[in-house]
Amino acid sequence: MDGVWYRFFKYALFRPGVRLLMHPELVDERNIPATGPAVLASNHLDAGDTFTLPALMRRRLIWPAKKELFEGKGLRMRIVARFLRAVGMVPLDRSGGRASVDAMGPVEAELAAGNLIGIFPEGTRTPDGRLYRGHTGVARLALENGVPVVPVGMVNTRLRRGPLGLPTMKGARIVIGAPLDYTPWRGQADSVRVLRWVTDDVMAHIQQLSGQEYVNVYASRVKYGNLKGKDLTGHLRARADEGLEAPPTDAELAARDAGSAERSGAGESHD
Repeated sequence: MDGVWYRFFKYALFRPGVRLLMHPELVDERNIPATGPAVLASNHLDAGDTFTLPALMRRRLIWPAKKELFEGKGLRMRIVARFLRAVGMVPLDRSGGRASVDAMGPVEAELAAGNLIGIFPEGTRTPDGRLYRGHTGVARLALENGVPVVPVGMVNTRLRRGPLGLPTMKGARIVIGAPLDYTPWRGQADSVRVLRWVTDDVMAHIQQLSGQEYVNVYASRVKYGNLKGKDLTGHLRARADEGLEAPPTDAELAARDAGSAERSGAGESHD
């Protein structure tokens, strides 16, 4: 039933509205796998990002929505919750820590069913148009579920007031990058180093598509935290993965361990 409502809202409302009012260009949709699960990781410029891409692409895309939208009280929030459930959206706890990790269950169930999940690694909309440090949830999803990450670059997708006060965009483009395969590191899903490297590698590919300047701090610190209103010059990086080296793969670690065991065994035999 979720798929029925999703198709209804997509083809009856969102796709015609997006094409008529916003005129975005979808570039290289062929990079989205035709079948099977994947995570689409995108920068986040404005609210329109959440419906513009799903409206234009062929396959169904599920954006996890913050769990508060499913729990709100009052008529308006109950309508929002009913709509999100009707189109198959899943709740996501964004409070951080163990709660956020445990809340990945519904998202992982969608991946296990062969669906596409969309995620904004920055965790919130950019405060100033620049690209900010990614949270490691995208890496955890990729590694624990063995699925590719498809980087997405939103360009000029900020909403503007158009004729009659209707929302529009100017020169909007959504660029889809080639899928990224992190399965060689799948056995290291609990490694902080690997999670951070995968995340920064994803952000570097997003940056390449979006052309944004990169700031190596979380956007939430700039919007609400201790960096609000502060000079961020010292946090600028040419690339999101600047100065980082790829960690050894599972196979390289296994070979290293086997070599160490062999040398240790040879030493014991010699003694």
